[in-house]
Amino acid sequence: MTILATDIDHSSLTASQSLQRTEVSPPCSFPQRVRSHYHAFWYHLGERLAWSRGIYRERPVQELHDLTGVQYERIASLQRRFRVRFEQHATQMTALRQYDYLDLLDQGWSALRLRVSTGGTVQDIGSSNFWYAPVLHTFFRPTKLIGVEVEGHRMYINGYSRHDYAQGYIQDLPNTEFHIQDYRHYCSPADIITAWYPFVTPAPVLAWRLPLSLLAPHLLFSQVVANLQPQGLFLMVNQGRNEAAIAASWCTRVGMVRYGSCELRPRLRPRLPPPILSCWMRAPA
Repeated sequence: MTILATDIDHSSLTASQSLQRTEVSPPCSFPQRVRSHYHAFWYHLGERLAWSRGIYRERPVQELHDLTGVQYERIASLQRRFRVRFEQHATQMTALRQYDYLDLLDQGWSALRLRVSTGGTVQDIGSSNFWYAPVLHTFFRPTKLIGVEVEGHRMYINGYSRHDYAQGYIQDLPNTEFHIQDYRHYCSPADIITAWYPFVTPAPVLAWRLPLSLLAPHLLFSQVVANLQPQGLFLMVNQGRNEAAIAASWCTRVGMVRYGSCELRPRLRPRLPPPILSCWMRAPA
């Protein structure tokens, strides 16, 4: 994807030049630190065990049901435009989530007047079990798609791990990989990097039952800059304006400039606060 330098929001470049490039740990309370130690025990135990039952495949629902009028119309539009039927490969819940993410991407690209390019390498940060890999593959049509998740060995109640689920979601997608690794130490070039709700404050980290040692936005976004190709694009979705502002400040600190941002309107799975989508590039040399 090629974006002209004149399209970049240079106010973010000025801000990045005035900010220190040092990691500042977000403040956390004593109860938060106690919870963090508890989560750290289970996190490290899971990484050592690295349990797997094998590939897990969902039982497809085939046809969606009990949709509202708004959901039906929007999903039908997405199906026609992108020639996709997620429900033929996933449960009702997963398929709805996948159409929701596809709708958000479509909204963002339209609002920012971005051209959807094909080919190249797309990386995703914090992929969980990568249930939305089919969405990224459908929207970007990459030559290679890579999901990177730091806690890929987390086990579900049915005995399968995130890795097991991820292998099921990507099994039919060409040139798609799922890596269990801390993205802060993941070195590989990419044309597009995506991050859905990256951790920039303590509360979401603890809500996902992770230790606060994994909260290091400066190192995370620094690695994004290191991996991003000169004309590449970093796409980030944050939960509401406050979180988006915090994440944006870290992006500018590490030398990224904002191409644009917009507030999204979830139509398939409404939630508050509304998500904010922003697109970033490496600052011109």
